[in-house]
Amino acid sequence: MLTASENLKEAKNRDVRKEVTPERVTISVTGMTCAACQSFIQRTLTGQAGVKDATVNLMLNNATVTFDPSLTSTEALVENIRQTGYGAEAPLLDESVLEEQERNDEEQLREYKQLRLKAIVSLTAGLVAMVLSMPLMSMSRAGGMEQMHDPLMSWNMRVLDPILRTLMPWMYVVSDNAIRWSLFGLSLVIVVWAGRRFYTKAWSALLHKTADMNTLVALGTGAAFLYSTASTIAPGFFLAHGIAPDVYYEAGMLIIGLVLVGNTLESRAKGQTVNALRKLVQLQPKTATVIRDGVESKLPIESLQNGDLILVRPGERVPTDGEVISGRSSVDESMLTGESLPVEKNARDRVMGGTLNQHGSFQYRATTVGAGSTLAQIVRLLRDAQGSRAPIQRIADRISAIFVPSVLAIAIVTFFAWHIFSPGAGIMQAFAAAVTVLVIACPCAMGLAVPTAVMVATGRGATFGILIKGGEALQRMEKIDTVILDKTGTITAGRPQVTDLLLAESDSARESEDNLILHAASLERASEHPLAEAVTRYAQERGLSVPIATDFESMSGLGIVGIANENAVLIGNLSLMQKYSIAYDTLHAASKRLAEEGKTPLWIAINGKLAGIIAVADTVKPTSTGAIRQMHAEGLRVVMLTGDNERTAKAIARAVGVDEVIAGVLPSGKVDAVKRIQQEGRIVAMVGDGVNDAPALAQADVGLTMASGSDIAMEAGDVTLMRSDLTGVAMAIALSRGTMRVMRQNLFWAFLYNVIGIPVAAGALYPAFGLLLSPVLASAAMAFSSFSVVTNSLRLRRLKLTS
Repeated sequence: MLTASENLKEAKNRDVRKEVTPERVTISVTGMTCAACQSFIQRTLTGQAGVKDATVNLMLNNATVTFDPSLTSTEALVENIRQTGYGAEAPLLDESVLEEQERNDEEQLREYKQLRLKAIVSLTAGLVAMVLSMPLMSMSRAGGMEQMHDPLMSWNMRVLDPILRTLMPWMYVVSDNAIRWSLFGLSLVIVVWAGRRFYTKAWSALLHKTADMNTLVALGTGAAFLYSTASTIAPGFFLAHGIAPDVYYEAGMLIIGLVLVGNTLESRAKGQTVNALRKLVQLQPKTATVIRDGVESKLPIESLQNGDLILVRPGERVPTDGEVISGRSSVDESMLTGESLPVEKNARDRVMGGTLNQHGSFQYRATTVGAGSTLAQIVRLLRDAQGSRAPIQRIADRISAIFVPSVLAIAIVTFFAWHIFSPGAGIMQAFAAAVTVLVIACPCAMGLAVPTAVMVATGRGATFGILIKGGEALQRMEKIDTVILDKTGTITAGRPQVTDLLLAESDSARESEDNLILHAASLERASEHPLAEAVTRYAQERGLSVPIATDFESMSGLGIVGIANENAVLIGNLSLMQKYSIAYDTLHAASKRLAEEGKTPLWIAINGKLAGIIAVADTVKPTSTGAIRQMHAEGLRVVMLTGDNERTAKAIARAVGVDEVIAGVLPSGKVDAVKRIQQEGRIVAMVGDGVNDAPALAQADVGLTMASGSDIAMEAGDVTLMRSDLTGVAMAIALSRGTMRVMRQNLFWAFLYNVIGIPVAAGALYPAFGLLLSPVLASAAMAFSSFSVVTNSLRLRRLKLTS
């Protein structure tokens, strides 16, 4: 019984724990070979105290864990994984995400080379063993002893045996014991060296009361090796019981070799799935030209500090994010934004690390280095996305949990069924059928079906500047039927511009236009209205020296008045002209036309006489019309959401081809607008700037955030569009639909392979058609199944996303 003070203390401790911010860590995991391994580690982690969520990725060989640091730690989680028999390493504290990815790539390449070497040696040894075994098989058949109904061995006896008798007659006079012991020595090397990984992992799984692919391979090849060893050591025992002392060393070695071939091909294909991530990492230059205290020097990228002055010459990559101080150039940003055209850079423009400088030289001030840079953020986001799980993966997870135990049971049933119902076939045929069942079963294909597609799809999207946050968002996008577009900054540029100049008199000389702009800009530079900035900027672009206005006065709801160049100037709406009795009839019809086009006419009078109209509008982005056309091609309904008046909104909607307009909506009302459309039964994607639209983005089924340059609101939505236009919306949805097709294909073929392969391996076709499957051929089929799933996912790298 706790005392009152102890109860109070415990309650406080609970409150403290509630306030603890969960931590997230990605742990490298080695030794995983199939979906069963992945599921086992994931169950182990989620069962630990303090773990809120755990995702284990077979493709990336890592585990991403969200945990309560007051209840557990990274070190404890690493130790939990190691206790299951798998390797685990915590991330290095001083290692950047780019360095970590480089290290992972090196480890993946090293693993691939090791697997390739072991596969080649094992297959070579297996083929040599098959040749050496031919005299033993001939002696066994000649003696009338029991033979397996093995199609591969039957082919050997019909085709290979006569050829060897002609080319290598000396083999047939060597004693059978000498051949058996030679094969034993060769097989022992392969089992201990190349096959060791299967046996150690199978033993570890047994100790933890679980089973995986290693269990199946270890049982199949181990049984063949032990039986053959017994035949080699005590052949008389087998002869005394009417069983030929046959050895199957070659089968064990070929099975190990073929499984390793599958692992090698799988490893190589895995490497191709992260090509996009690897290419992003390679964009980071190793050194930068830094100017400190007037001295220019080459420094490693790790030495950069915020505020450093960096020089970038033609053909060099920009080392990190910053702002141009001097010089001008064009920069290729396609590797980050997907924008094919180079972007001109002048003073005060922002540049992103990893982009390629083309022609000119410039100096810029570093503003964001290390983990905060745009490139590092993109790599982190892409890596997290590739390590995420799509909901459809749960189907494979549920099957994987019972798959290996079920296969073991089927193998046992197969052995006894052959032994009982087909005694004439012999015990060795029962044994071979059981081994074939073990080696043909492939949980790997199911485990790889979804993650490989997610990895390739997110990488494919990144090459177009589409950053998808994970498999769940990727899957949800497939069902989208309605896209809601915020107008300002999404369909339009979000920056009002002067579009038209109309003079009250027929004289349209440059001097008259400049005079009009000069007087308007003089007053507008003192105004805080959003349209004022467009007028003053236009005057600067024309190279005009704008005077300072005096006697400035803002008239609410009408416009502004003041003195510019000793002239009385009025600038505002039509009501302002009417208030001061300015004759406006000559431009009234033109003003109406401009308003119908979605433009705002600014009436200007100088010294009591109408001077003209300056039309200002938030212009439509050049790519918006084509992008909305692509959305329609994908069968999407497009809705525009804006706070503008209905007339202006409809003018823009007509120009770009939007299906429906919701105008006059305040920022707080955008969430309600999204909800209303969802209540119609629509699956909604919301596209906005990720700041003012954040609540609506969160309410939508999928939120897509528009980003510009290094100003990336990555937390606002499910998808970040690096290019500040709408072309990525239809592309993201097309990518989602293509990816889900591939995922379903992968799962279908992975399931079908096992549903058909396991019964055939057990001998289901033998009674009717006399067809059997060799253990060696079964292992080849198993290796091919995993490789085919990964290869099918790699097709997404060529998926057409643009019309």
